[in-house]
Amino acid sequence: MCLFCKIVNKEIPSNVILENDEFVAFHDVNPKAPVHILAIPKVHVDSFNEVSPLLMQNMTSFIQDVAKEVKIDKSGYRVITNIGKDGGQEVKHLHFHILGGAKLKWEHFSDSDTQGHF
Repeated sequence: MCLFCKIVNKEIPSNVILENDEFVAFHDVNPKAPVHILAIPKVHVDSFNEVSPLLMQNMTSFIQDVAKEVKIDKSGYRVITNIGKDGGQEVKHLHFHILGGAKLKWEHFSDSDTQGHF
């Protein structure tokens, strides 16, 4: 069972922001912004490559509700999902990073290895 499935099953504690029957959102333990929340489906999906359109449709409104809950919906925020090794996915369970609370920079590519990828 993956780390996020254990969080869904309440086997590992998390600082939950919002939860419904399909999804849960909680604070990231290694924040990259003043507000850094992870939103995950309760059902295990490896990554964005495997997600169904219906699940994504419901996830969209859930992420919007999370942004409202933490009051970054008006000031702005970033939503990121990492897919696979090269995309930086560390946990094989679909999750979206919701980042905000400050003017966000775009320094994620400063350490990227672009050799042989283009």
